[in-house]
Amino acid sequence: MQSLEGQVAIVTGAASGIGRAIAKRFAEDGAIVVIADLMLPAAQATVAEFEAAGHRALAVAMDVTSEEQVEAGVAATMAAFGRIDVLVSNAGIQIVHPIDEFPFSEWKKMMAIHLDGAFLTTKACLKHMYAAKRGSVVYIGSVHSKEASVLKAPYVTAKHGLIGLSKTLAKEGAKYGVRSNVVCPGFVRTPLVEKQIPEQAKALGITEAEVIKNIMLKDTVDGEFTTVDDVADAVLFFAGASTNALTGQSIIVSHGWSME
Repeated sequence: MQSLEGQVAIVTGAASGIGRAIAKRFAEDGAIVVIADLMLPAAQATVAEFEAAGHRALAVAMDVTSEEQVEAGVAATMAAFGRIDVLVSNAGIQIVHPIDEFPFSEWKKMMAIHLDGAFLTTKACLKHMYAAKRGSVVYIGSVHSKEASVLKAPYVTAKHGLIGLSKTLAKEGAKYGVRSNVVCPGFVRTPLVEKQIPEQAKALGITEAEVIKNIMLKDTVDGEFTTVDDVADAVLFFAGASTNALTGQSIIVSHGWSME
C-alpha cells in the first residue's frame, strides 16, 4: 500500500462521523484533506482541529445533491492545491418507513443524497483525475449494499446502486489510471445510527435495547458495533492501493454480519 503523503483527498460528509474519521486517518497518513460538508461551520471547525495538529486541510460547503455546489467545491480544491487524487463519497442520511408508507418525497431525497451525490462528485472529480492519469474513488456503501433490512427500501436500493456505479467506473477509469472501490460498513454508532434506534423501536413496537441486540447486531460474530476507525482503515487500504489489482471491488466491514 502506498502512502498518501502529499495527495489531495476530498471527503464528503466529513465534518462528523465516519467521514471525519476517514479524513483524520488520511491526514495522519500525510494527505491534504478537503472537508466537504453541508454544514460549513462544522467543516471549518474540523479543519481548525486538523491544522492545530499540523495537518493541511480545506473546508468547502457542499450539498452533494447540487451540481453547482459540487462543481464549486471541486474548483476550490483545484485552485488551492492543483490536484485531486482521492474522492471519498461518504455523505448520507437515513429515513425509515415500510415501503407501503414511504413518502415519495423522502424516497427521492434519499436517492438524491446517496446516488445523485455519488454521481455528481465523481463526475466533477474525474475530469481532473483523468487529466492527471491517476486517481482513486472510494464509495461508502453499507452491508445494505449486499443485504436488505425492513423499513430501509431507498437506503438498500441506493447502497446496492453504489456497487454498480463503482464497477462501471472501474472499467471506464482504468485507461486513465483511476480506480474505484466500495467499503461496506455494518452498524457504526454514529449520530445517523443513534437516530435510527428509537425510530425502529417505535416502528417495530420493541425496546431500543432489543433493536440493538436483536436487529442491528444480531448477525455479528461478537455483538459489537463496527467503529469509525475500522471503516477508515478499510478506506485507506483502497485509497492507497498501488495497482489496478484492487479496482471494482467491495469490502465488508461488519464484525461478520455479512460474509462473502
